[in-house]
Amino acid sequence: MIEMPVVVRQEKGLDGRPIALLVQEASQYASKVYIKVEDKSINAKSIMGMMSLSLSEGEEVTIFTEGEDEEKAAEGIKTFFMTSK
Repeated sequence: MIEMPVVVRQEKGLDGRPIALLVQEASQYASKVYIKVEDKSINAKSIMGMMSLSLSEGEEVTIFTEGEDEEKAAEGIKTFFMTSK
């Protein structure tokens, strides 16, 4: 399992379209991908779950990945959060 802290860099935070893109990114990997904020841990492949987080620019989240391609999944999700779109 990989655990990686990252800061949200999207200027307007994550709402509808960016969340859909994040779910699409997470769904490319066979590994389990979870995003943790404070005491909430959400499956990054769940659009409804991710929308419940209401992530803002500058907020710190922790990425958890586990599975056969966990390293690639962690890097892909990290890159998504670090890219200002």
